[in-house]
Amino acid sequence: MPSSIYHVCEPPFAYPLDEYRLNIRLKVRRGSASACQALYADRYDSPGTELPILMEKVGSDRHSDYYEAVLPALKRKARYLFLVQMNSGDSYWVGERGTFEQRELAGSFQFPYLCRDEIPRVPNWAKQAVFYQIFPDRFCNGDPSINPEGVQSWDSTDKPTPLSRYGGDLQGIIDRLDYLVELGVNAVYLNPIFESPSNHKYDTTDYYKIDAAFGDLDTFKRLVKQAHDRGIRVVLDAVFNHSGDRLFAFQDLLDKGEESAYRDWYYTDSYPVIQEPVPNYETFGNGIATMPKLNTTTPEVTQYLLDVAEYWIRETGIDGWRLDVANEVDRRFWQLLRERVKGIDSEQLLVGEFMHDASPWLRGDQFDGVMNYLFREAALDFFARQNIGAGTFTEMLTSLQMRVTDQAYSAMMQLLGSHDTERFLTACLNGGRGWNPQGTALARMRLAVCLQMTIPGMPVVYYGDEIGMEGRTDPDCRRPMIWEEDKRDKETYEIFRSMIALRKKYTSLTSGTMRIVFADEANNTFGFLRQTDSETAYVIINNGTHPYPVPASPLAGRLSGCTMVNGLTEERYALTSHGQWSGADEQLPTAAPFGCMVLIASQTSSEIQE
Repeated sequence: MPSSIYHVCEPPFAYPLDEYRLNIRLKVRRGSASACQALYADRYDSPGTELPILMEKVGSDRHSDYYEAVLPALKRKARYLFLVQMNSGDSYWVGERGTFEQRELAGSFQFPYLCRDEIPRVPNWAKQAVFYQIFPDRFCNGDPSINPEGVQSWDSTDKPTPLSRYGGDLQGIIDRLDYLVELGVNAVYLNPIFESPSNHKYDTTDYYKIDAAFGDLDTFKRLVKQAHDRGIRVVLDAVFNHSGDRLFAFQDLLDKGEESAYRDWYYTDSYPVIQEPVPNYETFGNGIATMPKLNTTTPEVTQYLLDVAEYWIRETGIDGWRLDVANEVDRRFWQLLRERVKGIDSEQLLVGEFMHDASPWLRGDQFDGVMNYLFREAALDFFARQNIGAGTFTEMLTSLQMRVTDQAYSAMMQLLGSHDTERFLTACLNGGRGWNPQGTALARMRLAVCLQMTIPGMPVVYYGDEIGMEGRTDPDCRRPMIWEEDKRDKETYEIFRSMIALRKKYTSLTSGTMRIVFADEANNTFGFLRQTDSETAYVIINNGTHPYPVPASPLAGRLSGCTMVNGLTEERYALTSHGQWSGADEQLPTAAPFGCMVLIASQTSSEIQE
């Protein structure tokens, strides 16, 4: 039994929330414990003076239950241990020495000092951010004489190469900023805009120059200013894992070989350097000759790239960076980048690209958050492919949240699609249960959007998803944005717009804790609570084919006697003092087939009842 209890005194199992509060987590074999307590004291207090605090069970995944407690550390030092009471009747003490039946043998965990500079911090605006991702070449052109719809049209038989251009530019984005305001987003993430021979710009030729096809420095400064004037932040895409083969350093290496001053900027196997038929140097991916891998352990490379990051922040006022292929760059470089960028402005956002578990990079010394592709994969399984049920899906959500600190999870880019993936609607059309899964595809996508907009983190709308655009994986997912009104799905747009507005209206949806409160496997429905001290949101996701009566039991004792309002329809539902819904059956809250509900209540209900 002791092996089924786990804690280490490091993130994400122990980490400071601020200078005087320590969050601790304990993992216990699922269903094995009846209660968990933490006993804590200042490190210099006498043994035996520890105060007990009952830990909250915050969630479960397939194999484990997770318990949490926040310990006060008024002198910034903490000592603690756990008492776990099992359903079998046994009790175990858990400390630094291990798990024992006797308290004296367990010892205590020591958190020596809550150092101010080691507290995981993310930008204050991250929790409120709703991002819109733009692939610049495919969004909009600022010269209507080129194409009144904005960019060159796309034929389904097109087979674009990396050199194919469709005419989008920075002025086109400026011209559509009011569209973004209307949609409700307050941050944009732009795929690379620096000089490069390709349309995707991930093979940088000049890190200090805007690609002429997109505009120039003045145009970009105007974009940033006009976005800021509208309350929209701007995050750029940086490619520091590799450069393009036309970058000055690599060109010098090609020309001078072993005598090049830049020989240590790259990973070369032999000389002379050759690109064909197979490159004799490391590249992004497998042998992509036009993308040689940079050696970021070389001091000159580190200094060059850090200077690039600083230049664009100071020169243009951008709000942060999304870092490409972040998992293949040495971690010391990311630590140095964080020190440089946060030293300029602590409100700068740093997000890494990871398609796997990124928890080692999310301990507060490298990235604020990452592109949460693991969330997308789980959402694909539940909503698009429908090959898992509500129980498994909620276990996945809990597992993802428990892998990182609360601060890091609040800065995760919660995406359903990107420039590298099949569009979510296309995945829904190609998957699902039943004889006519295409008939429910839009509804299932909208359910995913409801979830995306109500969980912690920074939701990201990939351009065109809000109007029902389709597309297989890269490059088909990069079709030009549709601006013709008769080709846009207005109902889907309204779902996105209303869900974004809902998220921005209620602080519980941006800043509240998240607790999954039920998962009904048979009906493929689940619900969770988002709570602050003054507000509760109760979110129900019905991914099933039948209407689902919303259970009141998760609210009993919390909001008994209050009134809840449906944030999407303004319908009101009263709870009795006994924690049951009040009214006739037809008046009770019910989630429609493939539908969702977001019920809101203040803790006192006074605002709603008025």
